[in-house]
Amino acid sequence: MATTTVKRQVRGMQRTARRAAAAGAVGAATLSALLLPATPASAQPVNTPVGVIDVPDAIQLPAGIPGLPESIPVNIPPLPGVEIPGFPAPAPQHSFRQAAVDAAMSRIGDPYVYGAAGPNAFDCSGLVQWSYAQAGVSLPRTSYDQANTGSPVSYDSLEPGDVVSFYGGSHSGIYIGDGNVVHASTSGQPVKVAPISSMPFAGATRI
Repeated sequence: MATTTVKRQVRGMQRTARRAAAAGAVGAATLSALLLPATPASAQPVNTPVGVIDVPDAIQLPAGIPGLPESIPVNIPPLPGVEIPGFPAPAPQHSFRQAAVDAAMSRIGDPYVYGAAGPNAFDCSGLVQWSYAQAGVSLPRTSYDQANTGSPVSYDSLEPGDVVSFYGGSHSGIYIGDGNVVHASTSGQPVKVAPISSMPFAGATRI
């Protein structure tokens, strides 16, 4: 009786050992599949502010694991300052200040007429007021009031669209970049572009 019981216990231990060995083999195979290097995926260059980075089209997963796909696609949404092949570059923002610059530049060659504020003749502050009105912004009529509208900016910080004052505030124009302003200068002179250094700078304001 005792001998039969011992034999049964031995057979039970053998079956347990075989199951453990089989489970260990499966676990080792799964671990090996996970640790094996995945198949390289094709990559696309992405231009970023810090350089070019290769981003894979998809992440390849180890083969032979039930329930897992072969790969996971990589979808990167458009980001400001990052160029991704296949995605259109974000459209540049067209600010109202640039719209005012464009409006003023469209009137180059129009005559100077004291007290005129467009659309075909201008004095200095009239051109500034009319140009900003085309961008949807209302400005005061006189150059002195325009000089006190918005936020003051220094000569070295000028950006296109800034309203620039000259001659103590009695004359105004719109900065267009590269050291130039567009303005309606004086009687007998049409609306034109001139170097900002050609007139005594009195200050500038950002609308």
